[in-house]
This record gives sequence, C-alpha cells and structure tokens, in this order.
Amino acid sequence: MRVHRSFVAAMAEFRAEGRGSSGDDSMIGAELRRFGRDWVVPENFAGYVDWLRSQALAESPRPDGWVPSTTLWWIQDDDYLGRLAIRHRLTPRLREVGGHIGYDVRPSARRRGHATAMLRAALPVAYRLGIESALVTCDPDNVASRKVIESTGGILADQRGGKLRFWVPTA
Repeated sequence: MRVHRSFVAAMAEFRAEGRGSSGDDSMIGAELRRFGRDWVVPENFAGYVDWLRSQALAESPRPDGWVPSTTLWWIQDDDYLGRLAIRHRLTPRLREVGGHIGYDVRPSARRRGHATAMLRAALPVAYRLGIESALVTCDPDNVASRKVIESTGGILADQRGGKLRFWVPTA
C-alpha cells in the first residue's frame, strides 16, 4: 500500500504511451482495462494487490488460458518502478509469444538498468518454482529488451509469432 500513489502515477504513464487499448494484449494492458478505473481508491487498490497475490495459487480463478503467475514489483523507497510476472508453466500460446517471464518498467524509470536488475532478481524465484530455463520473449525491434535478456544469460532460440524467443538459465 505504501507505493499506491506512485503505482497510480506509473499506470498513467503507461496509459499515456498507449497501453491499455483493446489491441494491447500485455499484462499491463489487460490490467489497465480491468482495474484501471478502480486503482485510485485505496481500498480498491488493496483488493487488486490481494488479487495479484492470489494469482500465484493454482486454485485461484483466472481467465481461460492463463496460468498461475507470481507478480513482483520493483520499488525504490516508496516509488513503483516496474513489475514482472513469472508464469509458472507454459501454455502453447505462452511458448510461442509470452514466455515464462514478462516485465515492464515505467516510462520515467527506463534506461537506468532496472529491467536488467529485475530480470536477474526474478531468475532465482523462477528456479524455486521449478523452472530450470526460463523462456523470455521480446519484439524484434526492441533492442533494449534484447540487451537485457542477453545480459542475463539469454540465448536466442528463434523467432516465432513476431517475437524473439530466448532461453535464460535460472540457476
């Protein structure tokens, strides 16, 4: 709850760059559409945080095609800088375009090494979830994300579904 104000500001930054539209199938996009109007109210934000935590549990309800996932926030003091989701297993779609780990850094915090630090910190968590090699994807033209993935040990496997697919060792 201590990052509530900063989280809401970060989501406004994402929305300002076009995230949350009907064509945005990212985790941020889906959550902006589903929860975006309610985050400003502290009690609703607390409910959202509880929902995120519940998504790590196998028995929690989730949309068709979604798998259990652990969401981690990257914060500094009371500032929300970004988030990542570790999907506990792959569906056929996640194997093609989504991967085990997805991350977003708020626009005003980019180009400061946060994405690399986030992905490095997530790898041991993924390992503890039983993921020995994590699939991480990015758009072919996203040079910054490709550098993040490669700097954490990612090896390019191929390109499918419009995404570059890398396998990153978790141990």
